[in-house]
Amino acid sequence: MQTGENEQALRKIIDFTRLLSIAILLIHFYLCCYSTFEQLKLAHKIVDHILLPLSKMAIFKTPWSAKLSALGLLIVSLVGSKGKRDEKIRGRAVATYCLTGLLIYFISNYVVGLAWLYIGATSFGYLLFMTGGGLLFRILKLKLGRDIFNKDNESFPQEQRLLENEYSINLPASYIFRGKTFKSWINVINPFRGMLVGGSPGAGKSYFVIRHIITQHIAKGFSMLIYDFKYDDLSKIAYNALLKHGGRAFYVINFENIMHRSNPLEPQTMTDITDAMEAARTIMLGLNREWIKKQGDFFVESPINFVTALIWFLNKYEGGRYCTLPHVIELSLVDYKDLFAVLTSEPEIEVLINPFISAWKNEAYEQLEGQIASAKISLARLSSPQLYYVLSGNDFSLDINNPNDPKVVCLANNPQKSQVYGAVLSLYVNRINKLVNRKHQQKCSLIFDEFPTIYFNGIDNLIATARSNKVAVTLAVQDYSQLKKDYGREQAEVIMNIVGNIICGQVTGDTAKQLSERFGKINQQKESVSINSTDTSVSHSTQLDYAIPASKIASLSSGEFVGMVADDPTNKVELKTFHCQIQNDHEAIAAEERSYQDIPAIRAISNTEISVNYQRIKQDISSLVEDKQDKS
Repeated sequence: MQTGENEQALRKIIDFTRLLSIAILLIHFYLCCYSTFEQLKLAHKIVDHILLPLSKMAIFKTPWSAKLSALGLLIVSLVGSKGKRDEKIRGRAVATYCLTGLLIYFISNYVVGLAWLYIGATSFGYLLFMTGGGLLFRILKLKLGRDIFNKDNESFPQEQRLLENEYSINLPASYIFRGKTFKSWINVINPFRGMLVGGSPGAGKSYFVIRHIITQHIAKGFSMLIYDFKYDDLSKIAYNALLKHGGRAFYVINFENIMHRSNPLEPQTMTDITDAMEAARTIMLGLNREWIKKQGDFFVESPINFVTALIWFLNKYEGGRYCTLPHVIELSLVDYKDLFAVLTSEPEIEVLINPFISAWKNEAYEQLEGQIASAKISLARLSSPQLYYVLSGNDFSLDINNPNDPKVVCLANNPQKSQVYGAVLSLYVNRINKLVNRKHQQKCSLIFDEFPTIYFNGIDNLIATARSNKVAVTLAVQDYSQLKKDYGREQAEVIMNIVGNIICGQVTGDTAKQLSERFGKINQQKESVSINSTDTSVSHSTQLDYAIPASKIASLSSGEFVGMVADDPTNKVELKTFHCQIQNDHEAIAAEERSYQDIPAIRAISNTEISVNYQRIKQDISSLVEDKQDKS
């Protein structure tokens, strides 16, 4: 036990050992240089009587044995000493003292004939070594300041096995554990539990993660929907991967450089009025993002009901021949008198239009304008000949995971026009969501770059229920605050918490804090130092602390990601959490991109064709209204 008596006894033993070392050295000097002491009359009979018999001992027979014995006892005394530790002691100074002292200590043997020079040199070497040794054993016992940023403590073992199956996404990586670098794998073996890819601009979401999701899933036979916010960054990757692996048709919805046409309100895919209501909600909330937080308000629900009535009427009229979004927009512009006369002919929407007709009959025109004008004003922003042309065609159906006709569909957006295009693309996403989340379909991957720029009503329900239908959802966001701004706090929290796989680059604020708490804590070694005027004491302890602190997530480099993966019953993953650098073969990727083929132009369309289609849709609505008036 560490008691005062034991420490005092230890000091006495150490002092005695050092004193014995010095005594051996002094006796050696007296015996070795006896003739010199005798000439100077420094010898004494009593001393001779005591010391001369010691010359017969083995350690005094040669200078080497005496010096080594004295040096050995000195080292023993230094090992047991407890001098004050000093973090300013440098190893170079310690080495200089020790090596110089040993050199002088032993070289002095060659001047043993010069007694005083020999004694002086040996003593000086002994003192130098004793000084260096004292510093050496003090510096070795104090190991502070080596890990300023606590990197070693915050490192942990990660998955080094490649765990692959027919659905997995596998990203090669490397991580640091206790100062050593190891190769590892990010194994997303169950992508159907949802994946969130986060990171601020430049963190490497597309280059290090999303491009591999696209290429690996296409290689494994997935049908795919890609929301390409900055067309054609992701679409070109998908197109060239599809050229390599084949087996699926490739389509692009692009409102600026028109390629394919598709009607998201295709009558065959809308089985009841709830489909029309969801489509109307998607369009209106996509055009008015601030309404997302006000759902349930009278002046939010009224325009949604109005657009629902328009969609469902066109769906029922003559088998849905005019059931397209452009026709809905044009029908909303018809005068109230003629419009209500047309809509009342369809009994299934009577409940929806009754409040509007009542307001009109009671001459509550201000209320009526408040209910309907917001819908008309919002829809009018979509009144574009190019949009009308794309939305009124039917080059392909939206059941992208149909086993008989699997597809890869890219939805192209433009950051400069994202608010208008995003609303229409949201409608495509909504309708595709309804069609892919069914049983007995082909495995499917839905990838959304810059997800907050579109409104996906029911994304949480899709992630929660589509797992059994082999639908993998990947959401790329920059930050949790971005989700909160566009979807509201409650929906953003659901999205963040429902996904099973998270791969995140540099983020800050609440996002970093949430992720740090999600990754949990690990046992970390702590070291504390107490310094006083006579001694320095070091204590070690362990405590639970965050494996990946928020500050570390906020300072990640490009290509450096943290996250957690989900497993399934057949593929258990013990080490789910990771903090690693994804290893891209930059030269191979650059060579691959140089060989990419451009997405070919599908059709050559003149402005005249687009204008003719625009006028035809207007004429269709005029004919519909006249037909209804004639029948009434």
